[in-house]
Amino acid sequence: MNPTYDVIVVGAGHAGSEAAAAAANLGSRVLLITMDMTKIAQMSCNPAMGGIAKGQIIRELDALGGYSGVVTDQSMIQFRMLNRSKGPAMWSPRAQCDRMKFSRKWREQLERIPNLDFWQDKVERLLIKNDTVYGVVTDLGISFHGKTVIVTAGTFLNGLMHIGSTQIEGGRAGEAAAKGLSGQLLAHGFETGRMKTGTPARIDGRTIDYSQLREQPGDDKPGQFSFMPLEGVLEHERSCYITFTDRNVHGILEKGFDQSPMFNGTIDSIGPRYCPSIEDKIVTFSERNSHQLFLEPEGEHTVECYLNGFSSSLPWEVQYEGIRNLPGFENAKIFRPGYAIEYDYFSPTQLQYTMETKKISNLFLAGQVNGTTGYEEAGAQGIIAGINAHQKVNDLQEFILNRDQAYIGVLIDDLITKGVDEPYRMFTSRAEYRLMLRQDNADVRLTELSYNLGLASQYRYDLLTGKVQHRDHVLSFIRQHSTSPEEINPLLKNLDTSEIKQKRKLVDILLRPQVNIYQLIEHVPGLHSIYERLPGRRDEIMEAAEILIKYSGYIDREKEIAGKLNRLEHLRIGPDFNYDKLQSLSFEARQKLNRVKPRTIGQASRISGVSPSDISVLLIHFGR
Repeated sequence: MNPTYDVIVVGAGHAGSEAAAAAANLGSRVLLITMDMTKIAQMSCNPAMGGIAKGQIIRELDALGGYSGVVTDQSMIQFRMLNRSKGPAMWSPRAQCDRMKFSRKWREQLERIPNLDFWQDKVERLLIKNDTVYGVVTDLGISFHGKTVIVTAGTFLNGLMHIGSTQIEGGRAGEAAAKGLSGQLLAHGFETGRMKTGTPARIDGRTIDYSQLREQPGDDKPGQFSFMPLEGVLEHERSCYITFTDRNVHGILEKGFDQSPMFNGTIDSIGPRYCPSIEDKIVTFSERNSHQLFLEPEGEHTVECYLNGFSSSLPWEVQYEGIRNLPGFENAKIFRPGYAIEYDYFSPTQLQYTMETKKISNLFLAGQVNGTTGYEEAGAQGIIAGINAHQKVNDLQEFILNRDQAYIGVLIDDLITKGVDEPYRMFTSRAEYRLMLRQDNADVRLTELSYNLGLASQYRYDLLTGKVQHRDHVLSFIRQHSTSPEEINPLLKNLDTSEIKQKRKLVDILLRPQVNIYQLIEHVPGLHSIYERLPGRRDEIMEAAEILIKYSGYIDREKEIAGKLNRLEHLRIGPDFNYDKLQSLSFEARQKLNRVKPRTIGQASRISGVSPSDISVLLIHFGR
């Protein structure tokens, strides 16, 4: 063990794992402290990665050199590209994973990093002097000194679980809560609050009648998250299944509402509006006769299943009776009931863009302690915190992603500018430049930045440059090649779109909404020859070229808008500026601006309660 580390990471969940890996791969001496080394990057809730907007984040993590995408590919048992029927800005990869294998693969990745040490223990308090953190003290009474500390405690800070009237202190089922840190930071002036989330019962898959459920298989041609070529991806695919509640099930669950901690006042913390418990759904959507549920396997070689959509804090007997009245679940057995969990979080407006706290120097916070929810959001914060902890130790420039560069940039800007009034989850609607921030081009957007930083490897960078060269070759052929009526009309006739009477550029044909690039590959020998000669990742390259052709006008317009708005991002505001002296600002604007302390006029414009007229006042004051 080292006497002093460059970076100490508290917690080995998704945020902590990405943070530790990033800092160590950049060259820092890192200590990762976790309460249980067998549960690194544990999937506490749903054993799945990605989904709407979340899939984009995983691909961005991979493009930066993180491990979430690689580990997902190594452990997934189903892959689906969601929203294929919509435009490419909405396409989002999602994978069902083997829960145990996922954690094991993460640990293997971390153990391959030479300058990353591990310590199994619980952090009791931080070592702070003159508003600067310099280490931690554990439950065993051991002090570790560190130049920076990253706290990624997840749901463990004063965690309290609820199953009906039963309350159990803990960070998740079977694990102890972490105490001390919240109170210590509260004493240093931090704003803290309570949030809650929930998880459903786990089901014995041997007791389910699958003939009554609707099967939901994965894609016929499953993809992967990582831009790296991996072997053995998705060797044994498993299906998910869909069932529905009905009025009878709702009536059974309603009998336990008086014992539900959500309705009897036991829980008054903030919960996720977009991922409600089954109790919430029955009350909020009382006009609905049924709600869709997904039965999802927990792994490749286990019968344990996750009942997605049925999270609950009702007494276990009520949960059990409700489950047994679902179609196909008449003989169901459960391994453990669902529960709600309350935990402490810190208002993210107390953070800088680097994830370092404003009140205590060298202290970084990442993950659910900042009021977010989801593995993907946690990992995104973790990698940014890990990178910037390393940068600060070495007096290097901070690493910040803007809103037009990545969903990760949108996430962090939303957190520190707007704060949270419920557990934050990423949606595509949060990104104003989502056509630029697609899942297919995350490597094009971010890998060179990471390579210049020293995180992305030479091999990864070479893969990117090769992909771009092949994509541009395809683009050049499609834009320059002229196709004849004899060559292309059979396809156009079959697609019921107007035939051509003379040669036309292939790009004009591809721009038709009825035509896709794979149809052209089948009918244009030159394009087919290029496709066959591609050295791998053929579909990824072809789809990238097709998107750039079909959506070039929209993408260019989005870039133009981003360019105009980014001018405000370059108008800096000093961190100690006193907005109270600008009486032309509204009272609410002065309050919000003094609280958030925006770095730029652009950030100020996104603060709730700051109006366009307030921004005009700032522009005039700063001579703009």
